[in-house]
Amino acid sequence: MAEPVLRCRGLGKVYRDGSREVEVLRNVELTLDAGERLAIVGASGSGKSTLLNLLGGLDPPSSGSVEVAGQSVDGMSEKARCRWRNRHLGFVYQFHHLLAEFDAAENVAMPLLIGGVARSEALKRAGEMLERVGLGARLDHRPAALSGGERQRVAIARALVASPGCVLMDEPTGNLDPASAERVLALIDDLGREQAAFIIVTHDPAIAARMHRTLVLEEGHLVEMHG
Repeated sequence: MAEPVLRCRGLGKVYRDGSREVEVLRNVELTLDAGERLAIVGASGSGKSTLLNLLGGLDPPSSGSVEVAGQSVDGMSEKARCRWRNRHLGFVYQFHHLLAEFDAAENVAMPLLIGGVARSEALKRAGEMLERVGLGARLDHRPAALSGGERQRVAIARALVASPGCVLMDEPTGNLDPASAERVLALIDDLGREQAAFIIVTHDPAIAARMHRTLVLEEGHLVEMHG
């Protein structure tokens, strides 16, 4: 059996609010295999974004462990965790978080440049990835010159350019009109078949229906949704 691209065991998160403790996640178990597309749904405030941040190593868990590409990220130094995240994970959020002063190709190349790839090679690979997402004619456009749907496709290209094993998405179509959202989802379908595994946090049942599996986050636990 191939190693799962991401796994968590007994994952919990407690926030302290003054003298009060708020348990957001408790004993969460999850295994994600290569090429799998997984939706996580749940009520607003149920902890979906918190879970994504724990899985991505952006926030430390209060209990349990997270493994990415077979290695636990919990005991790593901040520097090592950043390097590991850059190499194995991609992130896409509801807001694109593109850097306004850089053009599309430079934004997409950023993870490669941070990872030590030479600028010329990074920009070449960024251009190829933008071609894949239908933006080959927009390489030198800054975010302000792009539509909302185009910006989100640039963000997806950036998440995928370093060929991560897993891409974490938090409401990736939340700010898009229906036509742009459909184009982004079709792109995820295509890329998922040949490249990365995806975990998508969404409130949209239509998006969840396109994934291989849907898990519901309720009362701090992940529950498999059937049929």
